[in-house]
Amino acid sequence: MKSVVIEQPNQLTLAERPLPQPAAGEVRVKVKLAGICGSDSHIYRGHNPFAKYPRVIGHEFYGLIDAVGEGVSAERIGERVVVDPVISCGHCYPCSVGKPNVCNELVVLGVHRDGGFSEYATVPARNAWAVPAAIPDENAVMIEPFTIAANVTGQVKPAEKDIALIYGAGPMGLTTLQALKNVYNVQQVIVADRIEERLVMAQRNGADWVINNSQQPLAETLAEKGIKPTLIVDAACQPSILQEAITLASPAARIVIMGFSSEPSQIIQQGITGKELSIFSSRLNAGKFPVVIDWLARALIDPTKLVTHKFDYQHVTDAIELFEKDQRHCCKVLLTFN
Repeated sequence: MKSVVIEQPNQLTLAERPLPQPAAGEVRVKVKLAGICGSDSHIYRGHNPFAKYPRVIGHEFYGLIDAVGEGVSAERIGERVVVDPVISCGHCYPCSVGKPNVCNELVVLGVHRDGGFSEYATVPARNAWAVPAAIPDENAVMIEPFTIAANVTGQVKPAEKDIALIYGAGPMGLTTLQALKNVYNVQQVIVADRIEERLVMAQRNGADWVINNSQQPLAETLAEKGIKPTLIVDAACQPSILQEAITLASPAARIVIMGFSSEPSQIIQQGITGKELSIFSSRLNAGKFPVVIDWLARALIDPTKLVTHKFDYQHVTDAIELFEKDQRHCCKVLLTFN
């Protein structure tokens, strides 16, 4: 079989590898579609501190079960599945409190273990979630990106009366936007970005107001309308955003950060305590696949609004370079296999 392998930073090959056999408790997935994420680019470029090389990247993928290991029912063969990339131990403290996404022994497919940019992949059977027949393939492969939004919203519990501000109109920002508007019916969702074309995407995904914060400071723009957001999501992941969010937030607001920067964020404690703000962080997903499958089954979200490009996996280098360089027109890029 062919696999997309990052041999070392900046060295990608389409390698011929033996067909993997599922171990006990595993299934083998014949991959149909996979999505490119920023973390795939980071591993390719050597910017992910958790990655080990060589590595088959890819943690957003969908396909069919074509073989099962010992202890897995043969009835699962032929099942359409989407794969949760989070593999956890199930017994450490984070797992015991419902946070397997930060398990002490965390393994993420495509990062710590070979992932889904391959014609076939073996995964734990419990990580392969059945996809209802009514959900099309191209929506199924987008379930993992929406679990990021489900993880965010599951922590902050949005309400209709919230005034939400999202920094960043990339995939994380847009999935969160759709969840806030269409699942939680938040009355006003504002999206800020520095790229005009991305703001157009935000409008297409339901934003009530979009702001180009390269043209005017966000604080001034919001102050002119007397707006103090009650829920702020940093999907742009810049260290400087946290303090600005603290300044802009309403008293009793919630702030969510998703960035992995190792650079320090300088914050003023008084601004947090004086308004009794709640600051959350969100990484990957904590068992949110059933949540997003339900959203799709009820037609609450529309992944097609995020997908802008599709490539055969043999052109994966072109696909990643487009994803990296064309932020104006490129949002979600899919790879086709088999």
